[in-house]
Amino acid sequence: MNFERNNNPMNGKKDLDKSTLYEAVKTLVEHPGKHLHLDQQKLFTLFSVAFQYILFRSTKHPGHYIIRIEDASLAEKLAKKAKDDTTRRFMGRLLIPRRLTYGNSTFHLDYFPLATWGTTKDLPREKIQGAIIVKNTSHNPLIDEADFRHLNTDDQAVALFGEHFYLNSLMEIAPKTITIAFAESYQGLETVNFDFIEEKEERMIDGVIISGNIQFEED
Repeated sequence: MNFERNNNPMNGKKDLDKSTLYEAVKTLVEHPGKHLHLDQQKLFTLFSVAFQYILFRSTKHPGHYIIRIEDASLAEKLAKKAKDDTTRRFMGRLLIPRRLTYGNSTFHLDYFPLATWGTTKDLPREKIQGAIIVKNTSHNPLIDEADFRHLNTDDQAVALFGEHFYLNSLMEIAPKTITIAFAESYQGLETVNFDFIEEKEERMIDGVIISGNIQFEED
């Protein structure tokens, strides 16, 4: 696994150190579960861990790997703010073509709407070896997800796979999935937490208590 320790000029904070990143990836490698859920608040940190895991897996199980992110805006943020340089550079190269070869494997980028699945929906199922699913954590908790469903979902996909179609569709075909989603509950996933990530308490802003449902840009 190629881990690097650099300062990330995009957010002024240090990347994960080599040993921390290694141990976190090792935790995922050794976990027996097929479909894992990373639900802590450090979005960019968790993405680095998940991506480095899937990159390592691709060297052991060559095939197709799908990176499914809620929208293009979040994908760009991950390419800039992931907590290791390898992940940032790889994602930066993947953004435009949305398909990139690494060794004997191919990585594909799509988003939650079904219309973006053009290059991934027809991949041979037997050659799909893994996937990462990343849900934005910055939605206002006072607004129900159903209120803005038309912005990031597709009625046909919901009919086929259920409300969490962006995840369920991949769980049906990928032998290993890593879902990054804070304050979400999914059936069939096993939660993995990392001790080095400090849990945040509820915060008060202008007299209003804000729970962890909101992702503050501190990662």
